[in-house]
Amino acid sequence: MAHDDATSRRRKRTPRPLDKGRLEELALAYVARFATSAGKLEAYLRRKLRERGWDGEDEAPVADLVARFVEKNYVDDEVYGRAKAQGLLSRGYGARRVEEALRAAAIGEDLRGTLAPGESERREAAVALARRRSFGPYGAPLPRDAEAARKLREKRLAAMLRAGHDFDAARRVLEAATVEELETWVAESQNGE
Repeated sequence: MAHDDATSRRRKRTPRPLDKGRLEELALAYVARFATSAGKLEAYLRRKLRERGWDGEDEAPVADLVARFVEKNYVDDEVYGRAKAQGLLSRGYGARRVEEALRAAAIGEDLRGTLAPGESERREAAVALARRRSFGPYGAPLPRDAEAARKLREKRLAAMLRAGHDFDAARRVLEAATVEELETWVAESQNGE
């Protein structure tokens, strides 16, 4: 019975509506804890306002607060976007997945274009995924059974495509006979850039 009373008290307690000071505290705590973009910070603050309400006569100063944080370099979309892109590429994700992640983080179109990986980075990421997943020359030979080999190739190709690589790069990596062949392929793009 005592348990039911405690539960009902917790349910009845609603958080106080936010005021200007509390909104700024939430924003500071968020940027101190998470690397973020201006768009993600704004979305977070707007969500908190929807959950708790606003205790002010004027509209909540979310846009002004985010602009101030950008001005003070608490939030930097370029630094965040570059780190996000490099992290994804190093784990083997392709250009399409990098673009999707930056778009989801509310990074502007111009900045997304600037942060898009070049050909060399795309190839390095494809090879990194193959190495991590034991595809192509990094894995065991394909089965001798033609049907089983075809299915395994298709499955690996689908995994490369889901990771954001284009079809040609995925096929090139999966069909490579040796690791040296892939290293040469990557080096060609580095010399061309």
